[in-house]
Amino acid sequence: MSSSTATATTSEGLKLGPFRFKPLNLLLYIALSLVAVIQILPLVWLFLFSLKDNQEVFNLPPLALPGDPQWGNYARVWTEGNIGLYFFNSVLVTGSAVILTVLLASFVTFAITRMKWKLNKLVLGLFMVGLMIPVHSTIIPLFSFFSSVGLMDTHLSIILTYTAFNLPLTMMILLGFYYTIPRELEEAAIMDGCSVHRMFFRIILPITAPVVATTAIINMIYNWNEFIFVNTFLSSDRNKTLTVGIQNFIGQYSTDWGAIGATLVISMLPILIAFLLLSNRIVEGMTAGSVKG
Repeated sequence: MSSSTATATTSEGLKLGPFRFKPLNLLLYIALSLVAVIQILPLVWLFLFSLKDNQEVFNLPPLALPGDPQWGNYARVWTEGNIGLYFFNSVLVTGSAVILTVLLASFVTFAITRMKWKLNKLVLGLFMVGLMIPVHSTIIPLFSFFSSVGLMDTHLSIILTYTAFNLPLTMMILLGFYYTIPRELEEAAIMDGCSVHRMFFRIILPITAPVVATTAIINMIYNWNEFIFVNTFLSSDRNKTLTVGIQNFIGQYSTDWGAIGATLVISMLPILIAFLLLSNRIVEGMTAGSVKG
């Protein structure tokens, strides 16, 4: 047996296979560990930040433990800061926009990739142009449009905006997967008398579930963290989402930094939990259409 090769054995005597030690692997693990620490540090800093009062925020080092943890910051933002209402608004806007985006993108992608019609290439090109439009250049036109049709300060304006901006990216992810679906499935369904609508909902949509889940997660992360459109189109306190509601703790003469930190932790948790549970599904969906045959 080589000095760099050994067989790992558990306490029950089960052999797990040879373990090969290579200096290059060790360097790789060290580099990945450093990257992981760098990625986790901001989360640790934010959690410690949320447990401090204003004096400790400015006088202690960023990663120093709070002398007297201010757990009351979490209770205060939930009871006095309307965070519960903002949280509900964020869920409503994010969930509605994700469902609408994924459903419309699936319809359009199916029509472009699985159906033959003259202008499908042109329509696909028009949707892909949307990827090149900067968000900031659309704020004034959208503000004017929503004001003229009476949609300002409504959740519908945010839902429509998120759907329009996320459609091109969602379609681009779906395209690669739709091209790999065998034509024989559709031909067999047609031979059995299946209509186009039934074939889409009963056969195509279930097949594309992994990549649909990926697009839903990506859309959810973008919608949940978005700030510019919410801050521009929503003005009343009852309609605000978490990303904008946090401004309530910023006063003219003083700012409650501990409450801001607690709000940020609360707003971060849903996305963090979703990403930890479904990170493998995101990678699978992103690479689902990359290999053909």
